[in-house]
Amino acid sequence: MTEKVGYLSPQWRDEAEKRLKAEITPEKMNYLTTSVSYNYTNCPDGVDKYLYFKCVNGQFAEVGVDSGEPPKTEFRITGSYDIFSQVTQGKIKAQKALMTGKLKLKGNMVKALKLASLADRINKVLVTIPTNY
Repeated sequence: MTEKVGYLSPQWRDEAEKRLKAEITPEKMNYLTTSVSYNYTNCPDGVDKYLYFKCVNGQFAEVGVDSGEPPKTEFRITGSYDIFSQVTQGKIKAQKALMTGKLKLKGNMVKALKLASLADRINKVLVTIPTNY
């Protein structure tokens, strides 16, 4: 894929799912079962959106992008489109954004901190998608 796709578009979601399933093995995910929604505010089109991941035994079972109310998840991270796009581009780390209050987490903080390295793995894959932000 060399053509750039719009961030959070259906094409971007499809590419994210394909790459995540191909590049992150259950072993790398420590056979984790969890779910998380990234809730984007202040999106350029004026509509709040979410990016949703569900992992079962370390495999990506679902990757979704939509607007409205996200599915119920173990973790919910909320922040502005600008901050999330910087995280996805690898300009800032998600853990730093959380610790500085740029992103807000709902869920078990102790477990979330243990999973921070897994979130970094996901972002390392997402940064490889040719994207228009």
